Amino acid sequence: MPEQQFPGTTITPHSPESTESSVSARRSKSAAMAAAALTLLLLVLLPARHALATAAGDAHPGYAGAEADTCGAAPGGSPPSGGGAAGRRHGPALEEYGGGRIVDITHAYRPSMPAFAPGATVGPLVRLKASMEDGSEYNLSELRMECHMGTHVDAPGHMNQAHFAAGLDVDTLDLDVLNGPALLVDVPRHTNITAESMKSLNIPKGVRRVLFRTLNTDRGLMWKAAGDMSYVGFTEDGAQWLVDNTDIKLVGIDYISVAAFDHLISAHVAFFKNADIILVEALKLDNVKTGLYTLHCLPLRLVGSEGSPIRCILIK
Repeated sequence: MPEQQFPGTTITPHSPESTESSVSARRSKSAAMAAAALTLLLLVLLPARHALATAAGDAHPGYAGAEADTCGAAPGGSPPSGGGAAGRRHGPALEEYGGGRIVDITHAYRPSMPAFAPGATVGPLVRLKASMEDGSEYNLSELRMECHMGTHVDAPGHMNQAHFAAGLDVDTLDLDVLNGPALLVDVPRHTNITAESMKSLNIPKGVRRVLFRTLNTDRGLMWKAAGDMSYVGFTEDGAQWLVDNTDIKLVGIDYISVAAFDHLISAHVAFFKNADIILVEALKLDNVKTGLYTLHCLPLRLVGSEGSPIRCILIK
Protein backbone atom coordinates (compact mmCIF):
# COMPACT_ATOMS: atom_id res chain seq x y z
CA MET A 1 0.00 0.00 0.00
CA PRO A 2 1.58 3.30 -1.01
CA GLU A 3 2.25 6.05 1.47
CA GLN A 4 -0.57 8.62 1.95
CA GLN A 5 0.86 12.07 1.36
CA PHE A 6 -0.57 15.19 3.14
CA PRO A 7 0.99 18.63 3.06
CA GLY A 8 4.04 18.54 5.33
CA THR A 9 3.20 15.06 6.69
CA THR A 10 4.07 11.49 5.77
CA ILE A 11 1.89 8.68 7.13
CA THR A 12 3.19 5.16 6.69
CA PRO A 13 0.77 2.25 7.16
CA HIS A 14 1.57 -0.02 10.12
CA SER A 15 1.26 -3.75 10.54
CA PRO A 16 -1.68 -5.09 12.66
CA GLU A 17 0.77 -5.94 15.46
CA SER A 18 2.22 -2.43 15.62
CA THR A 19 -1.26 -0.90 15.41
CA GLU A 20 -2.49 -3.00 18.38
CA SER A 21 0.59 -2.01 20.39
CA SER A 22 0.00 1.66 19.58
CA VAL A 23 -3.67 1.47 20.63
CA SER A 24 -2.73 -0.21 23.91
CA ALA A 25 -0.19 2.51 24.64
CA ARG A 26 -2.74 5.22 23.92
CA ARG A 27 -5.28 3.57 26.23
CA SER A 28 -2.74 3.41 29.05
CA LYS A 29 -1.89 7.07 28.52
CA SER A 30 -5.61 8.03 28.52
CA ALA A 31 -6.21 6.10 31.74
CA ALA A 32 -3.29 7.86 33.41
CA MET A 33 -4.59 11.26 32.26
CA ALA A 34 -8.10 10.44 33.54
CA ALA A 35 -6.73 9.46 36.94
CA ALA A 36 -4.78 12.70 37.14
CA ALA A 37 -7.85 14.73 36.16
CA LEU A 38 -9.97 12.97 38.79
CA THR A 39 -7.36 13.72 41.46
CA LEU A 40 -7.32 17.39 40.43
CA LEU A 41 -11.14 17.53 40.50
CA LEU A 42 -11.23 16.13 44.03
CA LEU A 43 -8.68 18.70 45.17
CA VAL A 44 -10.96 21.45 43.82
CA LEU A 45 -14.26 20.07 45.11
CA LEU A 46 -13.28 19.20 48.67
CA PRO A 47 -12.54 22.83 49.72
CA ALA A 48 -15.64 23.98 47.82
CA ARG A 49 -17.77 21.48 49.72
CA HIS A 50 -16.41 22.82 53.01
CA ALA A 51 -17.13 26.40 51.91
CA LEU A 52 -20.69 25.51 50.92
CA ALA A 53 -21.31 23.81 54.26
CA THR A 54 -20.03 26.90 56.06
CA ALA A 55 -22.19 29.21 53.94
CA ALA A 56 -25.25 27.05 54.58
CA GLY A 57 -24.92 27.74 58.27
CA ASP A 58 -25.18 31.46 57.56
CA ALA A 59 -28.54 31.27 55.76
CA HIS A 60 -31.05 34.04 56.53
CA PRO A 61 -28.66 36.16 58.65
CA GLY A 62 -30.45 38.67 60.83
CA TYR A 63 -33.85 37.00 60.98
CA ALA A 64 -33.67 36.14 64.67
CA GLY A 65 -34.54 39.08 66.90
CA ALA A 66 -34.91 41.51 64.01
CA GLU A 67 -38.13 43.08 65.22
CA ALA A 68 -36.76 46.38 66.56
CA ASP A 69 -37.71 49.50 64.58
CA THR A 70 -34.67 51.78 64.88
CA CYS A 71 -35.86 54.23 62.21
CA GLY A 72 -32.46 54.01 60.58
CA ALA A 73 -30.45 54.79 63.70
CA ALA A 74 -28.48 52.71 66.13
CA PRO A 75 -30.28 51.99 69.42
CA GLY A 76 -30.50 55.20 71.40
CA GLY A 77 -29.64 57.30 68.35
CA SER A 78 -31.64 59.72 66.22
CA PRO A 79 -33.74 58.77 63.21
CA PRO A 80 -32.45 59.65 59.73
CA SER A 81 -33.04 63.20 58.61
CA GLY A 82 -33.48 62.89 54.89
CA GLY A 83 -33.29 60.86 51.73
CA GLY A 84 -30.59 58.83 50.08
CA ALA A 85 -28.45 56.17 51.63
CA ALA A 86 -27.25 58.36 54.50
CA GLY A 87 -30.09 57.10 56.66
CA ARG A 88 -29.61 53.45 55.62
CA ARG A 89 -30.70 51.08 58.33
CA HIS A 90 -28.01 48.72 59.54
CA GLY A 91 -30.17 45.69 58.93
CA PRO A 92 -29.38 42.04 58.26
CA ALA A 93 -26.38 41.06 56.21
CA LEU A 94 -26.87 40.34 52.54
CA GLU A 95 -27.82 36.80 51.61
CA GLU A 96 -25.22 36.23 48.92
CA TYR A 97 -24.35 33.17 46.87
CA GLY A 98 -21.78 32.35 44.24
CA GLY A 99 -19.08 34.40 45.91
CA GLY A 100 -21.35 37.43 46.19
CA ARG A 101 -22.55 37.35 42.58
CA ILE A 102 -26.14 36.44 43.54
CA VAL A 103 -28.18 38.36 46.12
CA ASP A 104 -31.44 36.94 47.47
CA ILE A 105 -33.98 39.77 47.86
CA THR A 106 -36.86 37.54 49.00
CA HIS A 107 -38.05 37.54 52.59
CA ALA A 108 -38.25 34.11 54.21
CA TYR A 109 -41.87 33.08 54.73
CA ARG A 110 -42.04 32.84 58.50
CA PRO A 111 -44.88 32.83 61.06
CA SER A 112 -43.85 36.23 62.45
CA MET A 113 -43.92 38.14 59.15
CA PRO A 114 -46.21 41.19 59.12
CA ALA A 115 -49.79 40.94 57.91
CA PHE A 116 -50.99 43.79 55.74
CA ALA A 117 -53.69 45.14 58.04
CA PRO A 118 -55.36 44.40 61.37
CA GLY A 119 -57.53 41.33 60.97
CA ALA A 120 -55.56 39.93 58.06
CA THR A 121 -54.48 36.31 58.27
CA VAL A 122 -51.18 35.94 60.09
CA GLY A 123 -48.76 33.41 58.75
CA PRO A 124 -47.78 31.66 56.65
CA LEU A 125 -48.89 28.62 58.55
CA VAL A 126 -46.82 25.51 57.86
CA ARG A 127 -47.82 22.37 59.68
CA LEU A 128 -46.87 18.73 59.43
CA LYS A 129 -49.82 16.65 58.27
CA ALA A 130 -47.70 13.53 58.66
CA SER A 131 -44.61 13.22 60.83
CA MET A 132 -41.96 10.51 61.04
CA GLU A 133 -41.56 11.48 64.70
CA ASP A 134 -45.15 10.32 65.22
CA GLY A 135 -44.64 7.03 63.41
CA SER A 136 -45.30 8.02 59.80
CA GLU A 137 -43.00 6.69 57.09
CA TYR A 138 -42.54 10.23 55.77
CA ASN A 139 -42.83 13.92 56.68
CA LEU A 140 -45.52 15.84 54.80
CA SER A 141 -46.10 19.57 55.27
CA GLU A 142 -49.10 21.71 54.43
CA LEU A 143 -48.86 25.44 53.64
CA ARG A 144 -51.78 27.81 54.27
CA MET A 145 -51.36 31.52 53.55
CA GLU A 146 -52.86 34.48 51.73
CA CYS A 147 -51.40 35.06 48.27
CA HIS A 148 -50.45 38.68 49.07
CA MET A 149 -48.19 37.93 52.01
CA GLY A 150 -44.42 38.29 52.23
CA THR A 151 -42.52 38.84 48.99
CA HIS A 152 -45.22 38.45 46.34
CA VAL A 153 -46.46 39.56 42.94
CA ASP A 154 -49.70 41.32 41.98
CA ALA A 155 -51.26 40.29 38.68
CA PRO A 156 -53.37 42.87 36.76
CA GLY A 157 -56.59 41.27 38.02
CA HIS A 158 -55.79 42.20 41.63
CA MET A 159 -57.69 45.49 41.39
CA ASN A 160 -59.18 45.42 37.91
CA GLN A 161 -62.24 43.21 37.50
CA ALA A 162 -62.12 43.32 33.69
CA HIS A 163 -58.59 41.91 33.75
CA PHE A 164 -59.59 39.31 36.34
CA ALA A 165 -62.60 38.22 34.28
CA ALA A 166 -60.34 37.99 31.22
CA GLY A 167 -58.19 35.45 33.05
CA LEU A 168 -55.15 37.67 33.58
CA ASP A 169 -53.93 35.72 36.59
CA VAL A 170 -50.39 35.06 37.82
CA ASP A 171 -50.11 32.08 35.48
CA THR A 172 -50.32 34.46 32.51
CA LEU A 173 -47.65 36.92 33.70
CA ASP A 174 -44.92 37.67 31.16
CA LEU A 175 -41.69 36.04 32.34
CA ASP A 176 -39.77 38.36 30.05
CA VAL A 177 -40.91 41.29 32.20
CA LEU A 178 -40.13 39.43 35.43
CA ASN A 179 -36.58 38.65 34.32
CA GLY A 180 -33.98 41.04 32.95
CA PRO A 181 -31.96 44.20 33.68
CA ALA A 182 -33.33 46.15 36.66
CA LEU A 183 -32.42 49.42 38.35
CA LEU A 184 -32.40 49.69 42.16
CA VAL A 185 -32.97 53.29 43.31
CA ASP A 186 -33.28 55.09 46.64
CA VAL A 187 -36.29 57.40 46.75
CA PRO A 188 -36.55 60.61 48.83
CA ARG A 189 -37.13 59.62 52.43
CA HIS A 190 -39.38 62.48 53.53
CA THR A 191 -42.39 61.65 51.36
CA ASN A 192 -44.49 59.03 49.65
CA ILE A 193 -43.63 58.31 46.02
CA THR A 194 -45.44 61.20 44.35
CA ALA A 195 -45.22 62.55 40.83
CA GLU A 196 -42.59 65.03 42.05
CA SER A 197 -40.61 62.21 43.63
CA MET A 198 -40.70 60.28 40.38
CA LYS A 199 -39.52 63.32 38.41
CA SER A 200 -36.60 63.82 40.79
CA LEU A 201 -35.30 60.29 40.19
CA ASN A 202 -34.58 61.03 36.50
CA ILE A 203 -35.08 57.41 35.48
CA PRO A 204 -33.91 57.10 31.86
CA LYS A 205 -36.25 56.13 29.06
CA GLY A 206 -35.90 52.49 28.12
CA VAL A 207 -35.57 51.24 31.70
CA ARG A 208 -38.27 48.57 32.11
CA ARG A 209 -37.72 47.31 35.66
CA VAL A 210 -37.18 49.48 38.74
CA LEU A 211 -36.93 48.50 42.40
CA PHE A 212 -37.79 51.38 44.74
CA ARG A 213 -36.11 51.38 48.16
CA THR A 214 -37.83 53.64 50.67
CA LEU A 215 -38.01 54.59 54.33
CA ASN A 216 -39.69 51.21 54.83
CA THR A 217 -36.28 49.53 54.61
CA ASP A 218 -34.68 52.08 56.93
CA ARG A 219 -37.40 51.43 59.52
CA GLY A 220 -37.20 47.67 59.11
CA LEU A 221 -40.96 47.35 58.66
CA MET A 222 -40.76 43.91 57.06
CA TRP A 223 -38.91 42.64 60.13
CA LYS A 224 -41.77 43.60 62.48
CA ALA A 225 -44.43 41.05 63.36
CA ALA A 226 -47.30 43.55 63.09
CA GLY A 227 -48.40 45.43 59.98
CA ASP A 228 -47.59 49.16 60.04
CA MET A 229 -49.92 51.35 58.02
CA SER A 230 -47.52 54.32 58.19
CA TYR A 231 -45.42 52.68 55.47
CA VAL A 232 -44.25 54.60 52.39
CA GLY A 233 -45.72 53.86 48.96
CA PHE A 234 -46.96 55.31 45.68
CA THR A 235 -49.63 57.97 45.66
CA GLU A 236 -52.16 57.98 42.84
CA ASP A 237 -50.37 60.81 41.01
CA GLY A 238 -47.01 59.06 41.47
CA ALA A 239 -48.37 55.86 39.94
CA GLN A 240 -50.01 57.76 37.09
CA TRP A 241 -46.82 59.71 36.38
CA LEU A 242 -44.87 56.46 36.12
CA VAL A 243 -47.44 54.99 33.73
CA ASP A 244 -47.55 58.12 31.55
CA ASN A 245 -43.88 59.12 31.47
CA THR A 246 -41.68 56.03 31.74
CA ASP A 247 -41.15 52.67 30.06
CA ILE A 248 -41.29 50.84 33.40
CA LYS A 249 -43.23 47.57 33.28
CA LEU A 250 -42.07 46.02 36.57
CA VAL A 251 -42.40 48.04 39.79
CA GLY A 252 -40.75 46.60 42.89
CA ILE A 253 -41.01 47.99 46.42
CA ASP A 254 -39.88 47.13 49.96
CA TYR A 255 -43.20 46.68 51.78
CA ILE A 256 -46.35 44.60 51.49
CA SER A 257 -48.12 47.15 49.28
CA VAL A 258 -46.74 49.29 46.47
CA ALA A 259 -49.47 51.86 47.18
CA ALA A 260 -49.45 54.20 50.18
CA PHE A 261 -52.24 53.30 52.60
CA ASP A 262 -54.23 56.49 51.87
CA HIS A 263 -53.96 55.73 48.13
CA LEU A 264 -54.34 51.97 48.43
CA ILE A 265 -57.05 51.55 45.80
CA SER A 266 -56.45 54.58 43.57
CA ALA A 267 -52.73 53.94 43.05
CA HIS A 268 -53.32 50.27 42.22
CA VAL A 269 -56.07 51.28 39.80
CA ALA A 270 -53.67 53.70 38.08
CA PHE A 271 -51.08 50.95 37.65
CA PHE A 272 -53.60 48.40 36.42
CA LYS A 273 -55.53 50.49 33.88
CA ASN A 274 -53.44 48.61 31.36
CA ALA A 275 -52.50 44.98 31.81
CA ASP A 276 -48.80 45.38 31.04
CA ILE A 277 -47.47 46.45 34.46
CA ILE A 278 -46.44 43.90 37.09
CA LEU A 279 -46.08 44.83 40.77
CA VAL A 280 -43.61 42.98 43.02
CA GLU A 281 -43.99 43.81 46.71
CA ALA A 282 -42.16 43.23 50.01
CA LEU A 283 -38.68 42.92 48.53
CA LYS A 284 -35.75 42.53 50.93
CA LEU A 285 -33.46 45.39 49.89
CA ASP A 286 -31.54 45.87 53.14
CA ASN A 287 -27.90 46.85 52.46
CA VAL A 288 -28.08 46.17 48.71
CA LYS A 289 -26.15 48.80 46.78
CA THR A 290 -28.09 50.95 44.33
CA GLY A 291 -27.37 50.37 40.67
CA LEU A 292 -28.05 48.10 37.74
CA TYR A 293 -28.54 44.36 38.21
CA THR A 294 -30.03 41.40 36.43
CA LEU A 295 -33.31 40.58 38.15
CA HIS A 296 -34.91 37.14 38.22
CA CYS A 297 -38.41 36.75 39.72
CA LEU A 298 -40.47 33.58 39.44
CA PRO A 299 -44.01 33.31 40.85
CA LEU A 300 -45.92 30.10 41.41
CA ARG A 301 -48.20 29.07 38.56
CA LEU A 302 -51.43 29.56 40.48
CA VAL A 303 -54.20 29.34 37.89
CA GLY A 304 -57.05 31.70 38.76
CA SER A 305 -55.11 33.66 41.39
CA GLU A 306 -54.42 37.40 41.23
CA GLY A 307 -51.35 37.07 43.48
CA SER A 308 -48.58 34.66 44.35
CA PRO A 309 -45.53 34.26 46.54
CA ILE A 310 -42.46 34.94 44.42
CA ARG A 311 -38.74 34.24 44.66
CA CYS A 312 -36.58 37.16 43.51
CA ILE A 313 -32.81 37.38 43.18
CA LEU A 314 -30.39 39.96 41.84
CA ILE A 315 -27.28 39.02 39.87
CA LYS A 316 -24.43 41.52 39.92
